[in-house]
Amino acid sequence: MRLLKLVPDNTNIGFVKLRWIAFTLTGLLTLASVALLGIRGLNLGVDFVGGLMVETEFQKPVSLDELRRDVDRLGVGESSLQQFGQTNVVSIRLPLPESTDEGATNQVVKKVQGALEAKYPGVQFRRTDTVSGKVSGELIRTGVTAVVLSIIGIALFSWFRFEWQFGFSTAVAIIHDVLVTMGFFALTQIEFDLSIVAAVLTIVGYSINDKIVIDDRIRENLRKYRQMDMRALVDLSVNETLPRTVMTSLTLLLALGSLLLFGGDVIRGFTAAMMLGILVGTYSSIYVSSSLLISLGVTAKSFAPKTAATGAERVTKRENKEGAVP
Repeated sequence: MRLLKLVPDNTNIGFVKLRWIAFTLTGLLTLASVALLGIRGLNLGVDFVGGLMVETEFQKPVSLDELRRDVDRLGVGESSLQQFGQTNVVSIRLPLPESTDEGATNQVVKKVQGALEAKYPGVQFRRTDTVSGKVSGELIRTGVTAVVLSIIGIALFSWFRFEWQFGFSTAVAIIHDVLVTMGFFALTQIEFDLSIVAAVLTIVGYSINDKIVIDDRIRENLRKYRQMDMRALVDLSVNETLPRTVMTSLTLLLALGSLLLFGGDVIRGFTAAMMLGILVGTYSSIYVSSSLLISLGVTAKSFAPKTAATGAERVTKRENKEGAVP
């Protein structure tokens, strides 16, 4: 039986020659994401802002303005509404009652549910979440701390595992991946909750795995082809790892695509973040972190030992000339 090969043998794609276009695109995407975060901000869920959230499903689409007036008339605080996935599914956010007693919160929930059932027959209440302001503040701090520490830890690992240039290029690429993902949530205003933080951390882990594989191949080839031009060597390394990168990304996207279509609204934000993160992470691994090593001055002479390893293959001047990228 013939094996399936998504990437043909001896593939030789010139990724490095597009590095300046990739660097420009990366910078524009990063700046746009930061601008979106500053202008629109994230649609923080109850996990981070605190309060009461009631997710409702109506028999048919309803007017958000009319629904907001109906809820505000109940005297339970100013409401914030958002359609959740479908036009007939609405998330209703309310401030917590002044009394911290759980009974007071239950009374607010029952009051809202009773009013909606009376005016909108057949309405269903899918879930109710309650988070205090103190807990939400702690969640924000721990979430941001987790993401920042993960990036710093990964950069340090790449530094000690390889050299500082590898750590720097990896950190730049991962920061780009995280910012673009968060910019997407600022643009779409999909609710940003703890599950999205988990998705971001997963993206960081996937991205570093992909980048370490390529970095390891680059270091291996630096020792093996000590006379090869660095641009040709990076292209060779990326092409050698391309089948693994494509197969891993494709299988993950297929699984996540099924979750996006059939997993329901509860995990839709998590799945969307994962899919975007895999696409962005694969792009940055191929075009950003590896090519950035060239701009940082990495060459075969930088890290290769003075004496070649036994059995190491060298390229002749003619091979170097033919293999070099113009």
